[in-house]
Amino acid sequence: MANFYTDNPDLKHHLNHPLMQKIVALKERNFADAETYDYAPLNFEDAMDSYDRVLEIVGEICGTTIAENAESVDHQGPHVENGRVVYADATAENLDVCRKAGLMGMSMPRRFGGLNFPITPYIMAADIVSRADTGFENLWGLQDCAETIYEFANEDQKQRYITRVCQGETMSMDLTEPDAGSDLQSVMLRATEQPDGTWRLNGVKRFITNGDSDIHLVLARSEEGTKDGRGLSMFIYDKRDGGVTVRRIENKMGIKGSPTCELVFKNAKAELCGSRRLGLIKYVMALMNGARLGIAAQSVGVSEIAYREALAYARDRRQFGKAIIEFPAVSEMLAVMKAKLDASRSLLYETSRYVDIYKIYDDIAKERTLTPEERKEAKAYSKLADALTPMAKGLGSEYCNQNAYDCIQIHGGSGFMKDYACERIYRDARITSIYEGTTQLQVVAAIRHVTTGTYLTLMNQYAAEETKPELVEFKQRIAAMVARYTAAVEKVTSVKEQAYNDFMARRLVEMAGNTIMSYLLLLDANRNESFMTSLKVYLNLAEAEVAKHAEFIDRFNPEEVAVYMQH
Repeated sequence: MANFYTDNPDLKHHLNHPLMQKIVALKERNFADAETYDYAPLNFEDAMDSYDRVLEIVGEICGTTIAENAESVDHQGPHVENGRVVYADATAENLDVCRKAGLMGMSMPRRFGGLNFPITPYIMAADIVSRADTGFENLWGLQDCAETIYEFANEDQKQRYITRVCQGETMSMDLTEPDAGSDLQSVMLRATEQPDGTWRLNGVKRFITNGDSDIHLVLARSEEGTKDGRGLSMFIYDKRDGGVTVRRIENKMGIKGSPTCELVFKNAKAELCGSRRLGLIKYVMALMNGARLGIAAQSVGVSEIAYREALAYARDRRQFGKAIIEFPAVSEMLAVMKAKLDASRSLLYETSRYVDIYKIYDDIAKERTLTPEERKEAKAYSKLADALTPMAKGLGSEYCNQNAYDCIQIHGGSGFMKDYACERIYRDARITSIYEGTTQLQVVAAIRHVTTGTYLTLMNQYAAEETKPELVEFKQRIAAMVARYTAAVEKVTSVKEQAYNDFMARRLVEMAGNTIMSYLLLLDANRNESFMTSLKVYLNLAEAEVAKHAEFIDRFNPEEVAVYMQH
């Protein structure tokens, strides 16, 4: 099999984005770690070379081991024995290979045994792993739960738990319950404080990814008599302490290798993480934003393998005396698949870079007081990250599902059979637009950045960047999309009716996403002409989508919302 990093030049294009110079300088604190750790970089070039080398290792492991194991994992899956999860044989092999390669705790500081990678190369690794096996990414990728411990736990907890994650132990986030899915303020798992300062957890959690992990982050109700989010706190549960059993593993459509568990807590010993009452209000919000970025990466990885499988089949499959890729209907599908892949990947890495900068500033603020300029910059990047994360997750997962659908379609009847990988890819893709917040909930998170002008400001920033003369025509076409988007926002917000505003939210967010991704592909093509084809194809698609939504909004009578509510 190929190396899943080196066989994809688009990844290096995004890794070498100009903003990485700033990210690396901030992350490495002027490369002070080089005096203490022999593997710490000496300068920017050294850091980038380190990211490149590690990603090459990720790509090699994914191409030669994880991808090769994906089919057997899908068939065997995990099972429960005596209240514990037993992974599929190949899943255990995958985890062992990743541990031995030092690919756990990638973004954690070196003092805990991590690689101190920025979010961007870590997310790139997640993109690669997801291409190899979507379900395995859920196990490997949950190492980013350690970010929550790093941000909010005390120093003793960081030393005890983050070190273990860097050594290869697994994590999970135990949030949802039978009666609390998206509505997490309804969580009722009880947390009772003990005289020695520890806590005991009692209740049931459901739909917990990798639910028999070594270290759990658990959302529980710590304040007796409360029923809303203000009574919830975050806890760390250590599997070594016992008290939690796996009642069952869900029988899922896809991501079969990832055990989705129902857990029973019976006086399970736990530690408070951070402060009481902030479990949902602060810590889960931070945890979910990281998870949503991870699902955006997973979606891009699935889009990548769906496109590659479809392309390979279209080149090999012959009908009526020629390869089916020569038929315009098939060729067009492939071009659109590649354009959606490139657009969602550009949005993913733009988002990860914004997340990187604001998170690094938050970390620096623990060491020293930020200057007024730094505080202003941190706030700006935090706002951009907050705006783009739901868009990257929402639209990226929808494109992922569309690409998986088209991959099956190009395979025809063969795609419906388990003989081809596209059948598994199609099943695995479906969850991406559901978990960590459905696409509809991503719209709820994104719409305020439509109404407050965050997206429009970002569009104007992109428009102000210089581009090559041959790209001026494309820039003008995107500017026309901005004008239609702006007019649509004004028309919707001028109607002071919440039901109507909510009804139109999806259309406005999609218009913003189509426009922003068009700008990002324009800037990609400005740096690398290999993106020209995707720019042309995607811009045609985006213009049509923006026009469709604009026309719907123009013609729609707000009073007709009631028609859609009659069921």
